[in-house]
Amino acid sequence: MGSHPVNLAVRFVLELSALVAMGFWGWRQGDSNGFRVALAVGIPLLAAAAWGTLAVPGDPSRSGSAPLPVSGLLRLAIELAFFTFATWALFDTGATILSALFGLAVAVHYVASYDRLRWLLAR
Repeated sequence: MGSHPVNLAVRFVLELSALVAMGFWGWRQGDSNGFRVALAVGIPLLAAAAWGTLAVPGDPSRSGSAPLPVSGLLRLAIELAFFTFATWALFDTGATILSALFGLAVAVHYVASYDRLRWLLAR
């Protein structure tokens, strides 16, 4: 189920939503406009760079390539940190209901991706 097109589309929407949440949180942290822009752009860029480069070789839910190969357990930890930070960022900015809904959507996605979780843990 982890490589099903609908599940991949849901995952993509969750990834984009997480980046937006991180950027919003970064904007709210800055005191000056320059610092706000730097955080609002920089935090999601760093997160997206880690997300895109640290991969498990042959991951069927991705292109299969791994610019920086990592173990499945480390990749899972990166994904959980990514989504946990986004969920916390929403909560920290006062969007508590949105934070809960986002966290629930991520949890449901990972339950639906049980086969991918098994695959990651075996690598």
